Amino acid sequence: MKQKIVVLSADAMVYEDLAYLKTLPNYKKYLSQGALIKSVRTIYPTVTYPAHVSMASGTRPAKHGVPGNYELHPGNLAPPWYWFHDAVKTTDIFDAARKARLSTASVFWPVTGNHPSIDYLIDEYWTQGPSDTIKAAFARSGSKPEMLEIISRYSSNIKERVHPSMDYLVIGCACDIIKQYKPDLLMIHPANIDGARHEYGLFNEKINKAIEDTDRWIGELMEALDYAGVREETNFFLVSDHGQLDITRVINLNVMLADKGLIRSDSKGNFSGWDAYCLSNGMSALVYLKEPDSPKVYTKTRDLLLHLCNEGIYGISRVFTEPEIRAQEGLGGSFSFVLETDGYTSFGDDWKRPIVKNFDASDYRYGRATHGYLPDKGPQPLLAARGPGIRDGVVLEKGRIIDEAPTYAKLLGLELPDAEGEAIGEILA
Repeated sequence: MKQKIVVLSADAMVYEDLAYLKTLPNYKKYLSQGALIKSVRTIYPTVTYPAHVSMASGTRPAKHGVPGNYELHPGNLAPPWYWFHDAVKTTDIFDAARKARLSTASVFWPVTGNHPSIDYLIDEYWTQGPSDTIKAAFARSGSKPEMLEIISRYSSNIKERVHPSMDYLVIGCACDIIKQYKPDLLMIHPANIDGARHEYGLFNEKINKAIEDTDRWIGELMEALDYAGVREETNFFLVSDHGQLDITRVINLNVMLADKGLIRSDSKGNFSGWDAYCLSNGMSALVYLKEPDSPKVYTKTRDLLLHLCNEGIYGISRVFTEPEIRAQEGLGGSFSFVLETDGYTSFGDDWKRPIVKNFDASDYRYGRATHGYLPDKGPQPLLAARGPGIRDGVVLEKGRIIDEAPTYAKLLGLELPDAEGEAIGEILA
C-alpha cells in the first residue's frame, strides 16, 4: 500500500505536556496506541528555525547552514528571519519526495520560502511593513494562486504573529490542502504552545489551554484525512522542536562590547560601526567579528568574553569557539564564538544601556520563558506517531531530531543522501 505522511510540529511541546494531552479526546483516539519517543534530543541552538531545517533534512546547522532564527544585520534590533529556503545548503525530505514524483505540501514550516520542491507551499512569513498585504507577502514567499485562495479563506480576522490566531490559519489551510490535493507529504508548524510559554512561563493553565488547542487540531487534521479518504494510508507524526526554560533576566552583552570600543555609536546612541557583535538566540548567542581573520580583534573579543564568563554575573556559563562548538554540537558558521546561558539568563542585542532589561513577550528571546540553550538542558521534545507504517505500542526513552527526516524517507521509500541521522527502525512496522 502506498503510504502518506502528515507531520504536525507543535512548537515547544515537551514530554511533560503529554500527561495532560493523554486525557484529551483526539490524542486518545488517534495517537495513544501508537509509538512514542519520550525525549528527542534537538540541535544547538535550541531555536525554531535551525531545528526545523534539521527536522526536514536530518542534518545539523554546520551542514545545513542556518545557525539561528535571525540573519546577521548588526545594528538592527529587529533583523529579518531566515524565511527563505535559499539559506539552506542541504537537500531535505521535500527534495527527496519531489525527485520520486511524490506530491508535497508545507504550511508554516520554517525556512521554506520559495522552496522549489514544495507543490503546495505556505511559508512561515508575514507582512513586512504597513504598506504590505498578506496576499503580497505570501506570494513573495512562494505561495501559488491556488494557495493564496486558500489563505484568503482564513486571513480576514487573523492577528499576525499572535497565537493562537495565526495557528487557526495554519490548521485551516492544512485541512483544505488535504481535502483538495491529498499530498503524499504534508508538514505543518503551529506555534501556540511556544507563544504561551514565552508569555506566561513554562507550566501553567495558559499552557494547558494551548495543549487543548493542539488536541483539537489533531482531530481536525484527522477529520480532513477522513474526508479525503486517505487516513488509513497516512502516518501521522506529532513532534516538537525544543523545550523552554523560565528566565529571570535579559542581559545586553553588546553594551560590554561597546564599552570596549568593539561597537561604536553616535552622540544619540545610534549604531555607527562594529568590530564584534553579539546576535542573540535567546539563551545562547552568536558572536560575529567583522574581520574574523584579524588576530588583534579576535584576541581582544575572546579575552573580553572569557572575562565576562569568569566574572559570573553576566549570564555566561561557557564561551565556545566556532571550531569547538562545531565539533561538540554540529553548529558552525561565519560566527567566531558562541555564548551559553547560566540557566536563567537570556541575551539581548542592544548596545545601549541598561545592561539588564525587563521581560518583553513581543520578542521570543525576552519572554518569561525561552530557549536557545544546549540541547540536554530542561524539558525535552517528544515524538508520537501512528499509521500503517508505525508499530503500535512501542515506547522509546530517547531519540534524536536528526533521525526524523530519515524516518519519513524510509516510510516513503526515499533516499536522503545528505542526512547525518538515520531512520528510527524501532518504531517502524
